[in-house]
Amino acid sequence: MNSLLFFFLENMALIIALMYLALKVKELLVLELKKPSYLLGLSALFISFLTFSVMYNPFNYEGMRLDLREVPLFFVSYVGGWQYGLLSAIIPAIYRAFMGGPTAVIGIFQAILLPVIIGAFFHRKHPKTDIFFPLIDFKRMLIGFLVFELLKSVWMLLNTPVSVPITIAMFFFAVIAVLAMALILNEENRSFLLRKELEVYSNQDSLTRLPNIRFFKNKVEDLLSENTPMLISMIDVDYFKVYNDTHGHQKGDSVLRTLGQLLLESAREEDIVARYGGEEFVICYTNVSKPEEVVFLAERFRKKVEDYKFEGEERQPGGRLTVSMGISFSSENKTMEQIIEQADQALYESKRRGKNRVTIYEAS
Repeated sequence: MNSLLFFFLENMALIIALMYLALKVKELLVLELKKPSYLLGLSALFISFLTFSVMYNPFNYEGMRLDLREVPLFFVSYVGGWQYGLLSAIIPAIYRAFMGGPTAVIGIFQAILLPVIIGAFFHRKHPKTDIFFPLIDFKRMLIGFLVFELLKSVWMLLNTPVSVPITIAMFFFAVIAVLAMALILNEENRSFLLRKELEVYSNQDSLTRLPNIRFFKNKVEDLLSENTPMLISMIDVDYFKVYNDTHGHQKGDSVLRTLGQLLLESAREEDIVARYGGEEFVICYTNVSKPEEVVFLAERFRKKVEDYKFEGEERQPGGRLTVSMGISFSSENKTMEQIIEQADQALYESKRRGKNRVTIYEAS
């Protein structure tokens, strides 16, 4: 009996160690792989390998091959659904059939197919955003696993030479193993999601949800280091203080959020937009062959703001809420701060010339 307990303890330790290692590898892969199906396929392949590893050196008891193979198969079926459970079960089922023995067929049904079926039955679909980093509902998972273990234990006691003490030992270690897998998964996923959330907030403006100036400058510096031609435009809301004084800061914040959304809608995929601060925004245009293209894009955004019906804009000077813009070009001898400063000077010129216009920086 002592050797049996030690064997199941080894099985449990192997499951926990490989599970932890796999989750660390997943964090790296999810950042590299472009197609989600690749990672999901690799997850099923890993569970197959984990199950095979558990089965490779079983505890032999009166012709039976005892191990904790059901734990990873139930777990992947509970987390991912029947498709991933069946995919993960193919290699273990083939291996068990190849090894043969008087209980080969019943072993496949009891410890390979049954955990997939029960795990999939208790599976609950996760939101698309959580498909790679789901958080386990312990109560639901444990109920499902206890249902499986009860069915399997009764089946084994009625149809195999296994004894009650062995069945209890298998049940005890299997429950600990599946709980350990869930604990590790939740801990690693929470940690990863928290890091990603902190990363997002550190690079995001809390009011408009646009990237902040820190993120913008890092991206522009990368482009400059690669000698990528670009143009930077500074954007300022005309008479924004008047609007805030008239309607209050809450309505002013709503205007800034709307402007951020309009700017995103007007920008191309390769452009970098950000909130500069206060009522100012900034955008970096790349992959532009002619300056006229940027002028067209800037004018399109200016006109979009001019035509948008903002709440209470009729009380603004001129009866509309508008923006002014200034544009500066990059060159070999310009730093990022110089480009932004020149775009700001061009913006000041737009303000001086009557606002609601686009001005390109000229050295003279």
